[in-house]
Amino acid sequence: MEDSFEAIRRLMIAINKIDGCYYFCARKLGVKENMLALHYALDDGKPHSQKQIYEDWLIPKTTISTIVKELVKEGYIILLAEEESREKTILLTESGKEYTRILLEKFYTTEQEALKNTLQKFSPDFIDAFDCFASCLCAESQKHILDQNK
Repeated sequence: MEDSFEAIRRLMIAINKIDGCYYFCARKLGVKENMLALHYALDDGKPHSQKQIYEDWLIPKTTISTIVKELVKEGYIILLAEEESREKTILLTESGKEYTRILLEKFYTTEQEALKNTLQKFSPDFIDAFDCFASCLCAESQKHILDQNK
């Protein structure tokens, strides 16, 4: 196997290509990348808090708050107060579901085709390996960079 620095470099370039692909596609469709990510997060049909979105998707809290206010105003989402908490649950309205479906339709088709093409060459285990690398990278960055000088 190639040396670890080269392997990590290849992974980071691949990650940047993925991020860039979503960024350019979002721009082409006339939405900001974080707006796209929020719609993507909410399109699983489950309720989410702003905190969950921040933690899972790493969208800054202030950005989420701004996007949520905009989407509430447009009638695409509603906020429900959670009992015993200051957090609010974000849910897509019916018009929000329709808008999200239209917005993400081409993304989902693109992703499915890319996955199909990838699985012709590699086993589905690559997804678990990639997920594991992401989790390990976050844990190690917490130890070596983020928690320094606290």
